Amino acid sequence: MPESPFLAMKQVETHIRTLLRDVDIHELAVDKKKAVTRLRRLSMEVRLDIRDYELSETRTEQLVKLQVARRQITQVQASLLSIGDMLSPADVAHLSAQLEYINGRLI
Repeated sequence: MPESPFLAMKQVETHIRTLLRDVDIHELAVDKKKAVTRLRRLSMEVRLDIRDYELSETRTEQLVKLQVARRQITQVQASLLSIGDMLSPADVAHLSAQLEYINGRLI
């Protein structure tokens, strides 16, 4: 796993997009379609929030970005579980572990 939380999240986002690439969103029920779209959007938002956190100029700004990033990571984890039946249990566990690692790297 890369040392930078940003690079680690970039890998997680890529992994999520790769796994969801095979899902035909047009054949899904409305709630599953929304969950898949939300997971894609949230993974991108977390990556950008972590980037903002790393590029913060003051500690106060960094703490604000830290709270936002951690809240978003929790939402990504919840979204992963909500579409868990579309992914293998191993993928869900692996992505959850990576997100926990990233969350732990944010200080």
